[in-house]
Amino acid sequence: MLDTEGDCAEWAFPAEPGAVRTARGAVRAQLAAWGLASLSDVTALLVSELVTNSLRHASGPIGVRLSRPAGPTAPLLVEVSDPLPDLPRERPAGTDDESGRGLQLVACSARRWGTRPGRTGKTVWFELAQPPG
Repeated sequence: MLDTEGDCAEWAFPAEPGAVRTARGAVRAQLAAWGLASLSDVTALLVSELVTNSLRHASGPIGVRLSRPAGPTAPLLVEVSDPLPDLPRERPAGTDDESGRGLQLVACSARRWGTRPGRTGKTVWFELAQPPG
């Protein structure tokens, strides 16, 4: 489901394995429509990581929301929400660990990031700087 209101796009995906691919495609298409295709690769990667985390730890719908920048220096805001109330924490991953790098990727790639509890569940958000115009 897509709800667009000028500078926002929002989707809800079922907690199913195909949600990661579907979310990635929706994000890429919306960024292209907004003329922000240069942010597609990093945004799709980070959304994939966060949606995957939601699939591993939560059951229920996964929300993805993009807020388009209002001005040339405003960042793109991306939010991924799920019904699990536990806030994730960045943790070091060893060289042989098969997981644990998602939030590290977000922390290294995003301008800023964070988490917040919601009425039900939580939201992990990140900001990406707009490319120079």
